[in-house]
Amino acid sequence: MKRCFGNKEGQQLYAKYHDEEWGVPVHDDQKLFEFIILEGAQAGLSWYTILKRREGYREAFKGFDPELVAKMTDEELEDLRSNEKIIRNKLKIYAARTNAIVFLAIQKEFGSFDTYLWAYMDNKPLVNNFSSMADVPVTTDISDKIAKDLKKRGMKFVGSTIIYAYMQAIGMVDDHGADCWKRQI
Repeated sequence: MKRCFGNKEGQQLYAKYHDEEWGVPVHDDQKLFEFIILEGAQAGLSWYTILKRREGYREAFKGFDPELVAKMTDEELEDLRSNEKIIRNKLKIYAARTNAIVFLAIQKEFGSFDTYLWAYMDNKPLVNNFSSMADVPVTTDISDKIAKDLKKRGMKFVGSTIIYAYMQAIGMVDDHGADCWKRQI
């Protein structure tokens, strides 16, 4: 099977993520929060690096429960800086708690994070028609708007490039290439 990524020998984890998750619409708030943490951790690194540590993140950040992450103490966050199962960048670790607090505030304001986020897309995914991954943009007007609003609300590691990758991960946009078996067009 031809994939957008995950085709190389030894990249079964990457292939599984491509085949089962990437570009598939997500509406579960806890899963949306998981990807906020993971995409923020990925900043400056490869997505494969984060995928290999996903279970470590799940353990470190309390099953990606935003209420529990929002209550993490400075001591708990400092302890994570020695956790080899995750990226030990202090700013990224502390951003998880900050982002959880903002995430919960958005849930309270809109009823769910899903309602807030998918309103940017009129509640339906955009299926793009790029001929190759090289044609896929790293930002769009919508990722710019979401990033700007999330930053204004206080989230960290949510620049437009990160948000566009987030949109791909949670299926707000489907950027599967022309020769990918998951292509819907």
